[in-house]
Amino acid sequence: METDIKNDGFVKRPPVVVVLGHVDHGKTTLIDYIRKTKIAEKEAGGITQHIGAYQIETGGQKITFLDTPGHEAFSAIRSRGAKVADIAILVIAADDGVKPQTKEAIKHIQEAKIQMIVALNKTDKPEAKPAMIKQQLAEAEVLVEGYGGQISSVEISAKTGKGIDELLELVLLTAELENMESNPSKSAEGVVIESHLDKKRGYLATLLIRDGTLKMGDYVVSGKKLAKLKMMEDFSGKNINQAGPSEPVLTLGWSENPNVGEKFQAAKTKEEADILLNQPLKTEIPLFLKKTELQKENKKILNIFFKADTQSSLEAISETIKNIQSEEADYNVLGYGIGNIKNNDIQTVAPTNGIVYGFYVEIENSAQRLAEKDKIRIKTFKVIYELVEELRKDLSDLLEPEIKKTVLGKLKVLKIFKKGASYQIVGGKVVSGLAQRGASIDVLRNDGKISSGRLIQLQHNKVDVEEVKEGLEAGIKFDGPAEIQEGDMLEIYEEERIKRNI
Repeated sequence: METDIKNDGFVKRPPVVVVLGHVDHGKTTLIDYIRKTKIAEKEAGGITQHIGAYQIETGGQKITFLDTPGHEAFSAIRSRGAKVADIAILVIAADDGVKPQTKEAIKHIQEAKIQMIVALNKTDKPEAKPAMIKQQLAEAEVLVEGYGGQISSVEISAKTGKGIDELLELVLLTAELENMESNPSKSAEGVVIESHLDKKRGYLATLLIRDGTLKMGDYVVSGKKLAKLKMMEDFSGKNINQAGPSEPVLTLGWSENPNVGEKFQAAKTKEEADILLNQPLKTEIPLFLKKTELQKENKKILNIFFKADTQSSLEAISETIKNIQSEEADYNVLGYGIGNIKNNDIQTVAPTNGIVYGFYVEIENSAQRLAEKDKIRIKTFKVIYELVEELRKDLSDLLEPEIKKTVLGKLKVLKIFKKGASYQIVGGKVVSGLAQRGASIDVLRNDGKISSGRLIQLQHNKVDVEEVKEGLEAGIKFDGPAEIQEGDMLEIYEEERIKRNI
């Protein structure tokens, strides 16, 4: 491949692509098809381990793909302010449509401020309706070409390969328009996209280089973690001595695992590395910060404990729910952690009658039994969008309902028949609308309300009835504290309690 070197030392670099979309819409099938058809056999056959990213070549140009659909690092990187991908391919099944996870992916892409290409998948199916999907996208404020916007879209089939070459051409065209450049002569910097302990080889980390060149023997600093590179492998497992911009590289030489989503920076000497290590950390993300301006004494509070599978998931949840606001109800995060839901989590929320929210985690049997015993609610999710909607629902349950009053009619009191301790029996004429058994009553005197109660019995011509219409006389039994007098007006109405939502 010919490298376009400019006078200032900058060169074009391959675009980095992440594939996102709703579960079962074909992300994995698409990635597998591209990998099998666009990676040389000698490379594809040599892949010995999963490192989270790979490169393909098409039309003489390279493209880097983040390998895991909806890559877990994406949320962490987005919230830390690092930029890992340049382009997102949003996969939507043309026979299904825009789903909750689709909307979640759109939000991630927009907040990361990267270019989007829409891939309408499964268009080989007879029930595919790409035009309907484009309209749904427009309603979600994603405007593709032909529907009032500039976002590129392509109809594909990850199963048959239809439209895949056109999709990759769109990726390269988008990269060309974005003018993606880097300086290969400087020390490398980028993002940690995978990190784990290999029992045989030690701590391994996959680095995605955003700028510069990484070389064997370099020191690498990520947060407060340090490595002196003892080994480098490309995505196919081949040993290499250096890697350039947009390349994913597996590295060995770490004393402990760096955090996924953290930025890294390379240094040529130990002295340079020590300077980087001693710089104050700027990537720590405070989680579940309280919205102090919304804390009011008269608010109703929902207490929550969050458990998630990874730190990046916690960050994504924290970032998303901070936008939930209400003047009457708020949430209070009692605590959060990584891993399955345990007894301690239940014990933490029990005194406050709180809720445990789990994201991509299991509930331990003992914790489930304790929760049932203490009547503590546990809710688990696999889509952040659904977690957020459930939190809104739980907060909405704390709100007092809206009362809608519908006046049915008015009755003028003509005679008092009987008075009890908490009731009266009176007679009168329905002057407007109707009187209805079971309705509510406001007692009006001199145009002012003096009391309220209920119409618990209604008669016309001494016969019990359900309602008495305008112009007719009626006898009613009023349940309430008022001392009704002749001449009072009884306003008869019904109330509807309407649930309010945040």
